[in-house]
Amino acid sequence: MKPRMNAFAVAPDALNLMVDFSKKVEALGLEPSLRELVKIRSSQLNGCAFCIHMHTRDARAHGETEERIYLLDGWRESPLYTDRERAALGWTEALTLISQTHAPDEDYAALKPHFTEEEIVKLTLMIGVINTANRLVLGFRAVHPVTPRSEAA
Repeated sequence: MKPRMNAFAVAPDALNLMVDFSKKVEALGLEPSLRELVKIRSSQLNGCAFCIHMHTRDARAHGETEERIYLLDGWRESPLYTDRERAALGWTEALTLISQTHAPDEDYAALKPHFTEEEIVKLTLMIGVINTANRLVLGFRAVHPVTPRSEAA
């Protein structure tokens, strides 16, 4: 894949608004492991290799296990995720695929036992931020850093 442009070089003020907003949403207080799982899952659904690469690294830095990262695409069938994480991942899928799901009542209701209303707002903002980031990266065809196979071994 060939990058279309370096959006940061072309419009740094605009992109820095997004970065600043993202940092503010991150600082709202949801636990780092949950934030990273949501970002990875949304990026998987959107097919954003750049963001999958970045957020799997961030997840590991926050102590996430390889097994939970590898099984994230199958979170519904795996016992490795908490009920709170499951509710957040369901909401992530509903909002990321909103043209298909229309944010169903059952996905919203699943949040209620595990999140306060304030946390639901924060989670929803975070899902919006990662979806926007995915669209920027995919639209401009940003490529994640590449490690040559000989170095990866």
